[in-house]
Amino acid sequence: MGNLLYVIAVILVIAWAIGFLGYHAGGLIHLLLVIALIAVLLRVIRGAAN
Repeated sequence: MGNLLYVIAVILVIAWAIGFLGYHAGGLIHLLLVIALIAVLLRVIRGAAN
């Protein structure tokens, strides 16, 4: 499950970077970044707990 969160986070960050550099889609791009950061933080927190 943790690996899946990490993969999703990486995909969202890449999508955010492409969207941010390619065009400005407003809040959707920043929403993707926030979701990716939350996924990374969850992985770090759960990894530290194990």
